[in-house]
Amino acid sequence: MTIVITIANQKGGVGKTTTAINLAAALAAKKKKTLLVDMDPQGNSTISFLQDESIDKSIYDALTGTTTQLKEVVHKADLDHLWIVPSRISLAKLESKLIGDFDAHFRLRDRLESVRAEYDFIIIDTPPTLGLITVNALVAASHLLIPIQSSYYALEGTDDLLETLDKVKSRPNPDLQVIGVLITLHDKRTTLSRDVAQKIQEAFGDKVFKTVISRSIRLEESPAYKESIFSFAPHSSGAFEYYSLSEEVMARV
Repeated sequence: MTIVITIANQKGGVGKTTTAINLAAALAAKKKKTLLVDMDPQGNSTISFLQDESIDKSIYDALTGTTTQLKEVVHKADLDHLWIVPSRISLAKLESKLIGDFDAHFRLRDRLESVRAEYDFIIIDTPPTLGLITVNALVAASHLLIPIQSSYYALEGTDDLLETLDKVKSRPNPDLQVIGVLITLHDKRTTLSRDVAQKIQEAFGDKVFKTVISRSIRLEESPAYKESIFSFAPHSSGAFEYYSLSEEVMARV
């Protein structure tokens, strides 16, 4: 059975893309056939694994009907067991392109059906919004992973995400489950970070992963070099933490 994990939080800067990149890389390192679907118009997950000149078609083409076969936009990453569906800035036009279409919220789910059985895991990166792109990602998923930054405004907006989750579960995707809440950008040296982590724990209970992603210069630098943390700094705390997260994810599913 293929596990499809959407990583979502409409609050920006919480580590969605960092988590998508490194969770996908960690699962691939465990020899799990993994497809990373970049649903963020900024395309940062894409450029971490692919050269821009190698991208002729993107997820936008698959979702808008330019090509209906998702396999036409799947690219092999340099990393063994990892494939990428790239994004480009054109994806920002998706909502206006599909407005009024009866199947607008189901496009990603329907396109994934043709390749779903080929992978053990499909990881979906999303933009910091709760618009059509993110709803498509939630409808297509079997599980939702919520990264929450260990900061003062950590839980701000979480209610809106959970409300959207309930709406998606009520009709288009009743089987969607929250696989876990991931505390990110945590600085255990500060009282504030520890207090916020405690509040997140109180709010979500056993949904919170034991793994906590620490604030790390190496994690912040790796996207600039278009690498996952495992190739950029394999002995860093970030590499250890994301490897640990992958083990928790596998145990939970």
